[in-house]
Amino acid sequence: MSRLHAPLLAGARASLPLLLGLVPFGLVAGVAAVDAGLSPFQAVGLSVVVFAGASQLAVVDLLGRDASLAVVVLTATIINLRMSMYSASIAPHFADFRRRWRILCAYLLTDMSYALAIAEFTDGGERSGDGDTSDTDSDDPTVDSADPTHRRGYYLGAAVAMWLVWQAATVVGVVVGARIPDRWGVGFAVPLVFLALLVPDLTDRPRVLAALVGGSVAVAGAGWPLNLGLVGGALAGVVAGVVADGRVNA
Repeated sequence: MSRLHAPLLAGARASLPLLLGLVPFGLVAGVAAVDAGLSPFQAVGLSVVVFAGASQLAVVDLLGRDASLAVVVLTATIINLRMSMYSASIAPHFADFRRRWRILCAYLLTDMSYALAIAEFTDGGERSGDGDTSDTDSDDPTVDSADPTHRRGYYLGAAVAMWLVWQAATVVGVVVGARIPDRWGVGFAVPLVFLALLVPDLTDRPRVLAALVGGSVAVAGAGWPLNLGLVGGALAGVVAGVVADGRVNA
């Protein structure tokens, strides 16, 4: 356990700048789940089982609109497709772990835990610091990113901290949401959160085009059966983004 202590702390400390941004997102997820008609137990259970911010919110939104289970599952799968790329990228760094550790690491995988871990593993702790990873313990001589035990500790330190904060924020959101009168109508919080996540990521033409095409198709398909307009918009946005990116890089 002593060998894990330093990398666990390093990973937890590296996640601190990101945890503040996680709190309001988790609160919204909890409030939205209650607003969608889920019981507090169901809302917390969904958060624990799914543990995926964007897809969790999308699932809550669809459940609140009585979408079919197939559409809910398909939507969550599409949103989380990026996790397969993250997994393929980070899997070589987990190859030395025992199966139970790999399973736990896979469950805890998020955008932020992946970004922190892959930067630490690939840069070997020699980053000069940029963006959200500037406060990591990359200069800590006790953290050896080439050691599997240290890699595991660093990843779990960051990922578990994010899991704990997310679940705590969601529970608070569930408790608060259960006390908000229905007439207040807090359902607008979910689309606002998605817009807040989307806008900063529109940094080039392919991404802007993907957002415009995806959003337009989703709006045009608002009346489609089984809420398939959302799935159609997501697929159309992906295709538009891939095509545009191919032309830009051709």
